Amino acid sequence: MFSTSTISFLALAALVGAKSNPLDANLAYRSPFEDRPHLGYDTRSIHARIAKRQLSNEFTDEHYPTWYGADFSNSPNIYNGGVNFTHSVASGDPFDTSVLLWTRAVPIGPAPDQSVPVCVSFGIWTTSALSGKPVDAGQAFTSYDVDFTLKVEATNLKADTKYWYQFADCANSKTVSPIGATRTLASPTTSAKNVNGGKPLTLAIFSCSNFPFGFFNAYSFAAQNTSADIFVHLGDYVRYLSATSIGRILSDRELATISDYRTRYALYRSDQGLLTAHQNHPWITVWDDHEVADNTWKAGSADSNDTATGCQFSPSGSCFTDRKLVAVRAYHEWLPIRQVAADDKLRIWRNFQIGKLLDLTMLDTRNYDRDLTNVYYNTVVNTVAAFGNRSIMGFDQENWFYDTLSASQKRGATWRVVGQQIVFSQLNEGGACAPLKDAWDGYRANRNRVLSHLYDNKIDNTIILSGDSHANWVSDLAHPNDTTAYDSATGKGAIGVEFGGTAVSSPSPFGAGILPGPANNISAKLIAINPDLQWSEGSYRGFYTLALSEDTATATYYAMRNLSTPNTDGFASATFVVKAGQNRLSRPVAGGAVAAGALRNINATTP
Repeated sequence: MFSTSTISFLALAALVGAKSNPLDANLAYRSPFEDRPHLGYDTRSIHARIAKRQLSNEFTDEHYPTWYGADFSNSPNIYNGGVNFTHSVASGDPFDTSVLLWTRAVPIGPAPDQSVPVCVSFGIWTTSALSGKPVDAGQAFTSYDVDFTLKVEATNLKADTKYWYQFADCANSKTVSPIGATRTLASPTTSAKNVNGGKPLTLAIFSCSNFPFGFFNAYSFAAQNTSADIFVHLGDYVRYLSATSIGRILSDRELATISDYRTRYALYRSDQGLLTAHQNHPWITVWDDHEVADNTWKAGSADSNDTATGCQFSPSGSCFTDRKLVAVRAYHEWLPIRQVAADDKLRIWRNFQIGKLLDLTMLDTRNYDRDLTNVYYNTVVNTVAAFGNRSIMGFDQENWFYDTLSASQKRGATWRVVGQQIVFSQLNEGGACAPLKDAWDGYRANRNRVLSHLYDNKIDNTIILSGDSHANWVSDLAHPNDTTAYDSATGKGAIGVEFGGTAVSSPSPFGAGILPGPANNISAKLIAINPDLQWSEGSYRGFYTLALSEDTATATYYAMRNLSTPNTDGFASATFVVKAGQNRLSRPVAGGAVAAGALRNINATTP
């Protein structure tokens, strides 16, 4: 709870910023893209709308009358009927001196109309008791225009430091949000051995949550039972379709409008596991396809594009670009992610320098500029998958990626960790169910260009993180089927490692609800025909962590036993070690034993 002295401090801050527009402090109003402001909300127009509203018995003009100067006739009305912080708090995209803080402040009772803003204050402290003067504090407005979401940047923070934060209703300081915990990153110049106070920095990595197919127990397990410092989400944070499995029912239509997408985010964020994870850790996110539609690419998806036929074909009745833009708007409202330069193509790719320990590079292999993918009814992708002019990222992002990898090595970062959506290594299906043309297998020349850049420039210690497939895959990185330069038994000749993770709750590609035994049989067959693949597991839902030190990277996979109720019933299914400079999985892989799945030449016993 804010103390009296804190409220006084916040009020003073309001007076200092008297001539500014408090709507501008809420980053949710802005365009998702810094260089495309026309895609945001015109806060001047909203300001004018607010200022013209006549007083009523429900709203008073007593709070912060100097927001707009001493002329009280121009002061705004703010809602003072009480608010509810309906979806707790969240933080994300940490830098070394700042972090984004998020909440949602929904009016209680009859909601105000569009002319009335909700004023929310925030503070951030170095203690969980929120004692003393906050390190940073301020206020911002939110309104129906952005679904009452609020996203602010806390600044002037110390690098590599943990913080606690809280929001409050400006009109009633006793109404406060839950207390959230977050942290900053080490400064880019911090030596690798000193990052995170000398302890391994641990990422918890997730993908593919599907509300009707199970509770999001992976999130709560990670928050409560691991030492994760930062949560990384590789996409499919929400799913665009309607379905039901365990009684958690979605809407009966495919998402198409801004209201559809906002409602879906609100529903997913009602899961207690997800709320807990957001409240206690900063997140770094990127989208996959289902935040918009299925198998999205730059000009369409599996069921819609911008042709007359494509618009009619979509069950939602929406043309693709309209649908994509409102989906992106809702994503930026509901997630604590920063704006990036868009070049008018939905750019979300970005890089985080975390001391000299690592660069965390987040790619968009879905929506930015991806060439045509497998959309089920077409077969042309099978014939063009190896064409050299195809790119899964678009050539602007692709060239940026190469430059980022080279710059990371040049600046002396130990690890290059690449967060992206879909399975990178080749997976020969061999008659089993596994991802193919919608993954990097459908963009083979692009994959070869990435591998060649790593090999030709002798870029060490690259780890690719993958999601999307709803199954676990661990592979050495090498040119596909190059058994001359790469030795599958020893890992000699590899240039890095890929860790692919299963879904939080989306069903297995081996079959929904498949048991460990049959899933392990499929995994063993896939390993036999894919030289790079060292471990496969397709029964359990879950996540994995990646603990990074100056000398080693350790990936630990976690399996959830039961998604039918909220619980933290899980176990560590496998652990893999990569030693700095070796560019391969350490042998014996996984120490020669795993608790689930199939390891090359060794079948696991199932708990």
